This record gives sequence, C-alpha cells and structure tokens, in this order.
Amino acid sequence: MTEILRIENLRAGYGEAVVLPDLSLSLEQGQSLALLGRNGMGKTTLVNSIIGVTRRFSGRIVLAGRDITALRPDQRALAGVGWVPQERNIFKSLTVTENLTAVATPGNWTVDRVFGMFPRLAERRFNLGNQLSGGEQQMLAVGRALVLNPKLLLLDEPLEGLAPIIVDELLAALRRIISEEKLSAILVEQNAQKILGVTDRAVILERGMVVHAAKSADLRRQPEILESYLGVNKARAAH
Repeated sequence: MTEILRIENLRAGYGEAVVLPDLSLSLEQGQSLALLGRNGMGKTTLVNSIIGVTRRFSGRIVLAGRDITALRPDQRALAGVGWVPQERNIFKSLTVTENLTAVATPGNWTVDRVFGMFPRLAERRFNLGNQLSGGEQQMLAVGRALVLNPKLLLLDEPLEGLAPIIVDELLAALRRIISEEKLSAILVEQNAQKILGVTDRAVILERGMVVHAAKSADLRRQPEILESYLGVNKARAAH
C-alpha cells in the first residue's frame, strides 16, 4: 500500500514547551487511525502539528510523498490536509450552502454529495450557521472539510457534546467516509469504543509518545488496555 502520512522523530509544542518529545508514526493510503489518550497527553498537539500551527523543534512530516514540514497551514490545506477542529469554526453569518461553496475545490466530494451524506444539512441549506444545533454545526464542519477534497482528513473530538442520536448519525457518516470511500483519516476522540468501531488502527499517546499501537478491532476487545492507559473500562467507554 502507498503511504499517505509519515511523521518522523517529531519534536513539537508551543513556545518553549515541548509536548511531543520524539514522535514517529505512519498511515497507509485509505487507512484510518484512532488517536487515543487521556487529556493533555498530546493528541490535539499532534493534529495541530500536522496542520502546521505548533512550534516544530525537529523532525519532519511527509504527506503523500511530499515533505510538508516547511509549509504554512494554508499551504498544507492546499496540499491535501483537511481539518475538522474541536471548535468547528464554521462561518456563522453564512448559510449552510455558502459555508460549503466558499471553500469547495474540484473533486469527488461536492456540495450535493455532502447533502446526500447529511440530509439534515440539505434540509437547512438556507439556514445561517448560527441557526444550527451543535450537531448540525459539527456535520457542517465535516462537510466543509470534505468539499476541500483532502488526501487526509483530521477530526478533533468530533463526537464531543453531541446528543446520542446525532452521535449515531455522525458515526454512520464517518464509517461511510472511511470504510466505503476509503478516505485516509485520523480521529481524536475520548469515546474509545465508539471510534474504534469505525477505524482500522489505533495508537495511544502518553506524555506525547506512542505507548501502544494495535488494530482497532483488537484493541476494542482488550478493555484492560483501555483501562490501563485511558482510565475507562469497556462498559463505561461504550456510553
């Protein structure tokens, strides 16, 4: 398989603070990765390093064979890095359609395909961003990343604070995007069991380092490992 992402000996953080002391990982084309760990262990910092908003002390990041280490965040987006931030960051004064068309680039993912993926957005296509529920805003944030037609999709806590019915809808969409469309993706998520159900592989971070790597299906069947590293058991993680 072709490698979509390679991170080599990355040392990064904010200001003088080093959050990722020496992190390496890779992801194959069409694969998805669950990025797990307790709060403050470096998950979001790793995502931020891929999009280019942290301070890099050393190491390099290669996307689809291209070294993007020296690129600005906007250049990385053009190179194929799609990002769904924890804060969603939709344009609240624009309609749903305008949010999507404002950033769309030519490719397989069109505005109509996003509406097909998220019927709730189609129903609210003329609503402003600030008229949407939290779940609808999250769907819009995912849709906006998709119409960029990225090579790699990054999602930071996509299920946080959402009602259970919305979580199920979003997980179904992510499963389709990842399993059927084979879009390479990295998902940061607190709810380990749910996200392990839609990803191929998983890594657990502790103090900015990879301390466990496994197939998602295998890790899902090992609650003792989740308990050890994440402080959750299988029953609790499923809710």
